[in-house]
Amino acid sequence: LCGDLMRKWVLEHPEASICTAEGVNQFSDIAIFQDYHGLPEFRQAVAKFMEKTRNNKVKFDPDRIVMSGGATGAHETVAFCLANPGDGFLVPTPYYPGFDRDLRWRTGVNLVPVTCHSSNGFKITAEALDAAYENARVSNIPVKGLLITNPSNPLGTTLDRDCLKSLVKFTNDKGIHLIADEIYAATTFGESEFISVAEVIDEIPDCNTDLIHIVYSLSKDMGLPGLRVGIVYSYNDRVVQIARKMSSFGLVSSQTQHLIAKMLSDEDFVDEFIRKSKLRLAERHAELTTGLDGLGIGWLKAGAGLFIWMDLRNLLKTATFDSEMELWRVIVHKVKLNVSPGGLCHCHEPGWFRVCFA
Repeated sequence: LCGDLMRKWVLEHPEASICTAEGVNQFSDIAIFQDYHGLPEFRQAVAKFMEKTRNNKVKFDPDRIVMSGGATGAHETVAFCLANPGDGFLVPTPYYPGFDRDLRWRTGVNLVPVTCHSSNGFKITAEALDAAYENARVSNIPVKGLLITNPSNPLGTTLDRDCLKSLVKFTNDKGIHLIADEIYAATTFGESEFISVAEVIDEIPDCNTDLIHIVYSLSKDMGLPGLRVGIVYSYNDRVVQIARKMSSFGLVSSQTQHLIAKMLSDEDFVDEFIRKSKLRLAERHAELTTGLDGLGIGWLKAGAGLFIWMDLRNLLKTATFDSEMELWRVIVHKVKLNVSPGGLCHCHEPGWFRVCFA
């Protein structure tokens, strides 16, 4: 959506690449073996950027920044650090279908759904959390954590302060970990306000921050999924130590670190990029939702992410996931629109679809 801004910056800053005449003098320093901690300037720039995307209401320690090959690698690293094969993470539904790959395939961790309902906008409730925790207990699945996505993929919603506090208290009371996927932190528009879990933990007396972990990346907020820049930020010293050792299996290349450090240190560019990104997202969102309204198609009110949670329940022949898939095939093959069926996102109500608009 903002590739033109990125290309303009790269053309104006050839020194950010070690493969140009302007940057080649740094080739030897960057191309040699680097410490697994990452380049200091990279970690400092990422920490500052994370602060900026959270409206500078929190501080992040560069020494707690652990790099990984995208959010996929970051999530897997966290899962390896916190759980054993057979253990479980609670995950509110609907959720990003890639979690089934990221958190399960190689770790053997179970994902236990926390069923949320359209009747209240798919909000996470205490009753749903308790029910999921009990279901795991009955199934002999030791629960080691709760994974939330804020802003949400696929819903495009954000969690308010009271909800975040209740989730922190729930996990603290149970003695389990809270993993907050915040990769859409700056991908908000309109009246949506993003509040980081890093902000609310300071407001909770006696909060055990050893149980709090954040997964972040530059794939969405900066539109750089191909550079594979993932971040684990943990308040737990032991997790930081172990995650850093494991990061050797999915390091961010030193050339990418060098480029990102230069780019994120240009505060004027970053400010303008985020501002224009929000404006363009709002325009795309308004164009799509206006069209849906004109067709009488419902959608979940939201103001974050790159997608709309579209309600096509009234078009189903029957209220089943088989009927949902039948409708999906019509949309894909006849309408030529690639949407994600809600069942793929573990939504328990047939008829919802995720539509990407950016």
